Amino acid sequence: MSFLPEPNKENTTLKATQTSKRNYLHNTIILQKHNWKIEYIINSLTCYNSNGKTVIFTSYPVTKMQGELIAPSDKSCSHRAFIFAALANGKSKLSGVLDGQDVLRTAKAIEKLGAIVEKCDRREWIVKGNGLLQEPKDTLDFGNSGTGCRLTLGAIAGFPIAASATGDESLRSRPMNRIIGPLSKMGASIRSRNLGLLPLTIEGSDSLSGINHKSKIASAQVKSAILLAGLNADGETNIEEPQLTRDHTERMVLAFGGVINSTVNPDESIRIRLPGRQSLYGTEVSIPGDPSSVAFFIACGLLGNSRKIEISNVMLNPTRCGFIEIAKQMGGNIKIVSEQALCGETVGTILVKSSQLKSIKVPETIVSSMIDEFPILAILASFAKGETFVTGARELRVKECDRILAIVTMLRANGIEIEEQEDGFIIQGCNGTPKGGGYVETFRDHRIAMSALILGTATQNPVTVDNISMIATSYPNFIRDLADLGASVKEGTSDHRH
Repeated sequence: MSFLPEPNKENTTLKATQTSKRNYLHNTIILQKHNWKIEYIINSLTCYNSNGKTVIFTSYPVTKMQGELIAPSDKSCSHRAFIFAALANGKSKLSGVLDGQDVLRTAKAIEKLGAIVEKCDRREWIVKGNGLLQEPKDTLDFGNSGTGCRLTLGAIAGFPIAASATGDESLRSRPMNRIIGPLSKMGASIRSRNLGLLPLTIEGSDSLSGINHKSKIASAQVKSAILLAGLNADGETNIEEPQLTRDHTERMVLAFGGVINSTVNPDESIRIRLPGRQSLYGTEVSIPGDPSSVAFFIACGLLGNSRKIEISNVMLNPTRCGFIEIAKQMGGNIKIVSEQALCGETVGTILVKSSQLKSIKVPETIVSSMIDEFPILAILASFAKGETFVTGARELRVKECDRILAIVTMLRANGIEIEEQEDGFIIQGCNGTPKGGGYVETFRDHRIAMSALILGTATQNPVTVDNISMIATSYPNFIRDLADLGASVKEGTSDHRH
């Protein structure tokens, strides 16, 4: 079964359709020939109308925003659920899976690697594995997904198969040496055509050896790739990381019947021990709501003077709650209620109200727990009183784009003072409402696009973004949910070219 067909390149004419719901504008880009939602197929795409002008989207200031949302499913957990289900023996039922393009690319990849993948409805899947991966017949294309690519390569390393991997322009510019090194040390053979970048070819091995790896950077993707390889290695795999990064992989090992142990060292670094040659077993997994996606609406609720937003089913994993803690320290009126357990994670409901914000110096120890939230944190800092300092966030330079540069460009375009640093930035808050009115180059980064649209709901003047198609990689319903809360986002055209 192929649930994600390849687009026919001979007929890829784009059109935008508009429908009304509660008097708000909704925009869905579709592929004409097959009526597929394009966000499930094509990433990093600039759309043009029949006159050759760029289709842009503008977020207008609104006086009141309120309502209730169910958090979109967590992208990190969705990727891992598919990969672990492919490695397991037997049937796994995955509920609440994010239906964004990045996750669908991972699902397509494990299908090419021999797993049986069946989609029951929009967010429920059945995956049947037999504990083995098979050699794919063609290239694994991960689109924009660094998580899907790096973790899948880790899983492949433990099997005697060869596979080629590639991605879109953005992913092909992101470093892969950070996983090539340790996976090669374990016994995999990896060849990259361009200095550790995609495309690359990996040849796994059934005689992989566990390693002792001391990570110089706090990276959940590197840690996870090594752990996935270690599941099929001889001996024990030991990883030491400078601070705890998101631990969804460790939790998934346990959920699928595996063994893993984590301890905190006296210097607060983390040591992880994974026995090799493990067997995993199919299970049922329910995916909680994504705190990284929810961060946009937490920020949205804190801005302005008349806002009240309730967001349910939010995952409260301590390794993912850095943004919430920082927003509270900035004076944000945020309450967490109705906490409960869900498949090894804690979920709850977040209540947010408009707040007077103050600046903050973000501790470097908390950076890894909010690495995806710095674009939207920059928006909060723009409204706050005083200077906000971010340091120790060099990892932002190698995300979907150079996010430090993208944040600086976004704020300066809207009249906000920001100083670029090598590993972060300093923002001079407006202690009120920023001017806005800017045209934001998103650098084809979904989190920059969403942050700019949130900014536009509360500035003095509208904020325009050059592209929103990439938002579907992580949050396909973002525009709809934003509109349901009272935002005004409208489509237009521009002569800009990037």
